[in-house]
Amino acid sequence: MNERVASATAMPRTGVPTRASALVFSAKAMLLRGGRLLRDIALDSAPRRLARSVILRDAPVIASIRSPLWATAGGAKDHALNAGKIQNLRAALRGIDGIEVGAGEIFSFWRHVGRPTRRRGFVAGRELREGCMIATVGGGLCQLSNALYEAGLDAGLEIVERHAHTRIVPGSRAAEGRDATVFWNYLDLRLRAEQAFRIEARLTADTLELDIRSHAGPTQAPEIDAFAGFAAHDCLSCGQISCHRHNPDRARTAMTPIAWLVDAPSAEFAVLYRDEAGPDDLLLLPTRRFGAGAQGWPLIGCERTADLTALRRSAALRLRNSTTPIAALMLAADARIAAAHARNLSPAHTHLVIAQTLLPHLWRSGVLQGRRFEVLLDRLPMHVLQAMLDAAHARHPESPTLGDFRAPELFVAAETAALAAADRLITPHRAVAEHFPGRVDLLDWAPATPLPARRGGRVLLFAGPAVARKGVHATRDAITGLDIELLIERGAEEEPGFWRDLNVRRLGVAEKPPQLAAVVLPALVEHHPRTLLRALAAEVPVIATAACGLPVQPGLTLVEPDDPDQLRAALLDAL
Repeated sequence: MNERVASATAMPRTGVPTRASALVFSAKAMLLRGGRLLRDIALDSAPRRLARSVILRDAPVIASIRSPLWATAGGAKDHALNAGKIQNLRAALRGIDGIEVGAGEIFSFWRHVGRPTRRRGFVAGRELREGCMIATVGGGLCQLSNALYEAGLDAGLEIVERHAHTRIVPGSRAAEGRDATVFWNYLDLRLRAEQAFRIEARLTADTLELDIRSHAGPTQAPEIDAFAGFAAHDCLSCGQISCHRHNPDRARTAMTPIAWLVDAPSAEFAVLYRDEAGPDDLLLLPTRRFGAGAQGWPLIGCERTADLTALRRSAALRLRNSTTPIAALMLAADARIAAAHARNLSPAHTHLVIAQTLLPHLWRSGVLQGRRFEVLLDRLPMHVLQAMLDAAHARHPESPTLGDFRAPELFVAAETAALAAADRLITPHRAVAEHFPGRVDLLDWAPATPLPARRGGRVLLFAGPAVARKGVHATRDAITGLDIELLIERGAEEEPGFWRDLNVRRLGVAEKPPQLAAVVLPALVEHHPRTLLRALAAEVPVIATAACGLPVQPGLTLVEPDDPDQLRAALLDAL
C-alpha cells in the first residue's frame, strides 16, 4: 500500500449514515434508473446485447488482468461476504465470457450482466454506498467492472462511459485511477473499438482472470489521473456503533464446510467420505429411497437428495430403446443430477468433492468457477477412453460394440479442463492413476467378499459382459482347442454366434460354481474389477490386464490386452 492510500485509510469518516440518508439514496437511485431508461429509449442509444462467438477465439491476447478473489481475511461475516462476491462474479460471468464485440459496436456491462437479483442467482456481497462498504445483493461486481476497465485501457479501447469510485475500495486500483464502479442501471461501463474484440473471463480458486483478444495491434495505454479521495469504510469493522448499518464481524470458529457432490457409491469412496467428512459438510447424492446403492454412503452430516431426478434416470434406463447406447442416456442423466446438486450449493461452499461422472457438466455450467475442488476418479478420462476404443475398433472393425458411442467433444474438453484445474484427484484404480503422475491420492481397494468357489477343475469364469472392450476376441482365440468350460458372468454379448462351437455359456442367475480354475478378464477397459477382487479374496487365480487397475499381488497374473498367445499360456498354467 502506498503512502497516499495508507493516509486515506487512516482518515476518520466525516459523518455517520442514517436511515433518512439511506431513503434519500434509494429515491435518487430510482429516479436515476428511470432517467437512464428513458434516455436510452428516447435517443435509441441502448447498446444491443451481443452474442457469444468463436471467431476471435484464437486471436492474440492484447490485454490481460488478474485480480485476487480473497482480498481480505476477516471473520465469519467477512468470509461470507467474500464468498457472496465470488458467487456474484460467477453469476455475472455467464453473460460476459465469450462475448465478441464487432468493430464500432458498444459493449455495455449491464446489458450483458443484467439486473442483479436473488432470482437470477445473485447474493449478498460487498458494495460501496455512501462512502461505506456494505452488504447488498449483487455486491462485489465492481471487481469485474474494474478488470474490464483496466483491460480496456491496456487494449486501447475507447471508454464510452466510465464512473470512478467515490472512495478507495480495498483490493482495487482506485488509487491509480484504474477502476470503474457500476450500479444498476444508471452507472454503466461501456467500451468500443475500431476493430472487433473478444472478452474472456473466468474464475480460478483464487483469482479473477480477464483477457481481451483482438487482431488490433498493441496501443499505448492513456495516462490516468490518480484518485485523490478517501478510503471506503467497512460496516463490519469501522466501529461506528451508532450507525444503523452497524454489523460487527465475529471470529471464524469453524472450518469451511465441504460439499460432496456424488453419484452411485463405491466401497472405496464411501470409506473416504466416512474418514474425511465433517459434521458441517454437505452430502449431495441422487437418492436414499431406492436402488442397490441407496444406503452406500455413510450418514454423517447434512444431506440433500435429488429423488425425482434419480427416479427419472432409473426409468429412462429401464425403458430405453435397444438402439440407444446406454452411455448416451447416462450422459444426459448425469447432467440432470449435476444440475440438481448445483442448485443445493450455497456461496459458502467454496470447497467441493465431485464424482467424475458429474464433473464435465458442473464445469460447463460455471459452478466450479471460484471454487477449489477434488475429483473422485472412477474411470479413465473420456479423451483417453475414447482414444483406446478407437484404436481397438481399428484392430477389430467388425465389432458392433467398440464404436457404438462417443461423447460429444464439448463434454470431453470440459472434463479435460476440469481435471487439469482440480486440486486433488482420488482413485483406487492404478491404470487411471497412471494418467495423472504425481497428482493422485491412491486409495486401497476395499476388502471384497470372497467368491463362493474354491480353486480347481477346468471351469473358467469370464468376469464381465462378453463384449470387445472386455477382451472377448483374445479370449475366444486363447481357449480354442482347450478342454475347458467358459462361464460368462454378465448378460451382454458381442454378437450372436460369436463363440462359434466353443464350450461357452452364460452363468445362471443363482448359479454358484463350486470350483473355478481361474477368473479371466483380459480387458482393454475395466473400471470396476469387483469380481476380480472377490476371486483374489477366495484365492482363485485371476488372469487380467493392467487396465483392470489392480496392484501386483499373489494370485494375479497380468497379460497384455489383445494378446491371445500370452493369455493362452497363462490359462494353461492355471489349469
